[in-house]
Amino acid sequence: MYRFPIVSLILLFTIGCSNTESEPIKPKEKFSEELSLLQEYFQIPGLSVLIKKGDEIIYEDYSGMADIDLKIPVDSVTTIQMASLTKMFSGITIMQLVEEEKISLDEPINTYIDNQSLGDSIQIKHVLSHTSQGIPGKHFYYNNTRFMMLEDVIAKATGKDFKTNIYERIINPLKLMNTYLLKDSVQVVFEKRKVAQPYFLGGEPVEGYMERKAYPGFIDYGYSAAAGISSTVYDLSILSTALDNNILLTKTSRDKMFTPFGSGNPYGLGVFTQEFLNEQLVWGYGQYDCYSSLFLKVPKKDLTFIIAANNNLMSDPARLIAGDVTYSLFALSFLKNYVFKLSDVPLLEDQSTLPAIKERLTENNHELYRKKLLAQSLAATFMYRYAKEEGELSKQLLGQTFDLFEDYKEYGDLVLMRNLFMRKSMDAFRGKQEFKDFDIQFKALGQKVLKHDEDNPYANYYMANYFEIKQQQDSSLYHYRKIAEAKNFSPWWYTMEAQRWLKENQNNQ
Repeated sequence: MYRFPIVSLILLFTIGCSNTESEPIKPKEKFSEELSLLQEYFQIPGLSVLIKKGDEIIYEDYSGMADIDLKIPVDSVTTIQMASLTKMFSGITIMQLVEEEKISLDEPINTYIDNQSLGDSIQIKHVLSHTSQGIPGKHFYYNNTRFMMLEDVIAKATGKDFKTNIYERIINPLKLMNTYLLKDSVQVVFEKRKVAQPYFLGGEPVEGYMERKAYPGFIDYGYSAAAGISSTVYDLSILSTALDNNILLTKTSRDKMFTPFGSGNPYGLGVFTQEFLNEQLVWGYGQYDCYSSLFLKVPKKDLTFIIAANNNLMSDPARLIAGDVTYSLFALSFLKNYVFKLSDVPLLEDQSTLPAIKERLTENNHELYRKKLLAQSLAATFMYRYAKEEGELSKQLLGQTFDLFEDYKEYGDLVLMRNLFMRKSMDAFRGKQEFKDFDIQFKALGQKVLKHDEDNPYANYYMANYFEIKQQQDSSLYHYRKIAEAKNFSPWWYTMEAQRWLKENQNNQ
């Protein structure tokens, strides 16, 4: 296993932030440099990357190892588990069935599932858009359990199982030679698949922190409508082009798939969709314990960015489940270099460059600076569990963000709230007093999110834990009850956490 020294990390940050005014920065070179920096920072063993402009591949790279021990490099046919990018395949199939008039998005999903556990008010479109929980169609709550039900919809509407539909409708027509639904290890051997080995970040604890190194992981076998596709970035680029050229769907169906479902929701029908700097971003991501992936389209620019890795650090730190791809440093590097032509803006800051940011701000780069500070602070907070200096960096990044961009009540969201919560939790766990930092911002964001959506399980969970740190049990009780008693929510980890806490503490109230 290899390790990445902290001294080298600091040097990489410095290099990443340096800029010579005499030579124009070439987007491709800057992007490649930043990807290398991020791959080192997150200790990603192997990385596959591809960018397409229309039908032309303008960037393609395979770096690092598919297998560290055997010294097998990643290449163009190394398949990686794409996890939830499977939802895009399922979304395309559902929209094809709508075109064929075999189903209607307005039908109750109960029509197609054997265990009719959901009310008839929950329609196929609600499950496909992750708006089936709470009041159907109102709020976005990402939910794998319900999305998996679309497997039965597809099977019953066609008389063929889910796998057969995915192969006959997408994989075979597009000749995606290295794309498959992964069932078990026997399949890998029988089909002679070249698979990137899985890795964790971490190992033995060192002075209260985890090691920052690649550590052998495991493959998630099995598939459903929600996850299970293995593929390559090249195959996924073929899929992207097929969508652009209306090969899989009509333009009307594709546009409907790419349109947000309801005001303020970050999801369409099988894919995320959002606006950033007047550009529509259509995207999906995958995250298993040991794999991660990102598929990002910028329709007006005719650009597609696809990246996959054999640990989960390409997705996990960015909290993509909340629906904002600009919290991904990988996505931001692509956007600033290829979409917005702002290669002169450094992707990452260190403690020495932070004071100079104010002088670098312009009307043109103002929003990008704010986004990259938020994204890097989120990443640093995540990496705090591996190195104590990351905790100090995340603190400084957040402080600088709030100083430079004071209207945090306007731009702040659930992800920023989580960032502050995780910082407080880590500080409290390590016995520090710094968990008092950013109290005002955290509570203000909690109030904002819960005013918009009082049942939001994540916001309630963060608030409940915050008050527990503050030893305000009555307030913790209130927020845990909101989670446990919310109507029309499928049980998930936050439900179990709330029920556990209530069982242990309610009798003491």
